[in-house]
Amino acid sequence: MRQIWIPKAGPPEVLELREAPDPLPAAGELRVRVEASGVNFADVMGRLGTYPDLPPMPVVPGYEVAGRVDAVGNEVETDWIGRDVLAFTRFGGYSDVVCAPEIQVHARPAGMSAAEGAALPVNYLTAWQLMVVMGSLKSGEWVLVHSAGGGVGIAAIQIAKRIGARVIGTASAGKHDLLKSMGVEACIDYRSEDFEARVAEITTGRGVELALDAVGGASFGKSYRSLAATGRLGMFGMSAAAPGKTRSLVAGLKALFRTRWIYTPMALMNENKGVFGVNLGHLWDEGDRVRAWFEELLRGYEDGSLRPVVSETFPFERAAEAHHYIQDRKNLGKVLLTP
Repeated sequence: MRQIWIPKAGPPEVLELREAPDPLPAAGELRVRVEASGVNFADVMGRLGTYPDLPPMPVVPGYEVAGRVDAVGNEVETDWIGRDVLAFTRFGGYSDVVCAPEIQVHARPAGMSAAEGAALPVNYLTAWQLMVVMGSLKSGEWVLVHSAGGGVGIAAIQIAKRIGARVIGTASAGKHDLLKSMGVEACIDYRSEDFEARVAEITTGRGVELALDAVGGASFGKSYRSLAATGRLGMFGMSAAAPGKTRSLVAGLKALFRTRWIYTPMALMNENKGVFGVNLGHLWDEGDRVRAWFEELLRGYEDGSLRPVVSETFPFERAAEAHHYIQDRKNLGKVLLTP
């Protein structure tokens, strides 16, 4: 098999393509011949050496794949063999062969391509947990989606429209037309506009019921202040700590310093607001619950309300370009690697 490794922290060019023997599925596992692997910002932070959950380097990153089952271990029915699937991987997804526990493997619905399959798991589950499980978003409510053109952002837009909620999205100006065509009611150019002031203007001073923020730093405080009474802030990352192509201790400390502790227990009670965090990678031991959430997402795919948008695909040999593409904020949707 071929795998993409992070041998050491550094710019995208540190990624290495290596060969290794094909793995054998252990008891309870399925082996998948991978057709597409998802790329996530967590992989970028892992490459920078700033992702705390990354195993010691050298390591193969990657949380999601799509492909076809070609072998199973003991305790797994052999009728899985030959089926098109998508799967969650606890790292190791940047491989053209992976083994995964059966509970983390799902049959692909009819008509779902491998690209769509690899684009669905992490982004859509993260958005679902933020908006439905913990955010309790309701029809008619406003949601502020930061980085609306990214993988989680587009998933959030589609889920919001499925619920009947109203979306405000932040993105660079060049992405606004497409986002509006997806149902975003108001777009904010984060490069030239103060999103806190614009949210107040759009909602006539009331604020939003839910804000999804993976930027961190000062953005958390601004998103919190943009909440209406009973509003909720969902935090799921801190991209402000990784602004460049190499690790920056100064940037990380600055982002942490700018994360003001304005949402103290007394402030939350007095202002009738809520704050919560999401880290899908810490739910590996909640397999049954996560599987139930994901089955609802697959039903959304089947009824046409949820459709992954693939921005660009890169062959394994160009993995560094995929990381550059994400860090340069060129993507409008999901970025994939294809063996």
